[in-house]
Amino acid sequence: MDRFLRKLLDLSDTKLRLTLAVVTFLLCLTGGFAPRLQAQTAAKVHRKVVQMFEPEYPTILKNGHFEGQVRLEATVLPNGSVSKVDVKGGNPMLSQYASLAVMKWKYAPGPDKTVEEVVFVFNPNNR
Repeated sequence: MDRFLRKLLDLSDTKLRLTLAVVTFLLCLTGGFAPRLQAQTAAKVHRKVVQMFEPEYPTILKNGHFEGQVRLEATVLPNGSVSKVDVKGGNPMLSQYASLAVMKWKYAPGPDKTVEEVVFVFNPNNR
């Protein structure tokens, strides 16, 4: 390390600036490629739903034209059962019914715990 610092101090101002610019450029390049490599190796594996239950859609909510999309994340244990459901978006009154339904779901067994995305569309004209 001492030799490197001595060499840097011996360089002229122009050479020092050029060296620092090249080192900075190379560091920027390696930092820019690292996230892409991580994203390629961390592929999302989706587990198959073995048993699915539709959420309840109460008549009062249908008649009141409460509709929309509910996005959930289900934490699935290795045995395929759902241990937890997190609401990621949607009407809170509809999301409670969607969460209750997904808690009853059964997924195919897997080696590890996974988080699966679930989306429901509540539309009074389609149910």
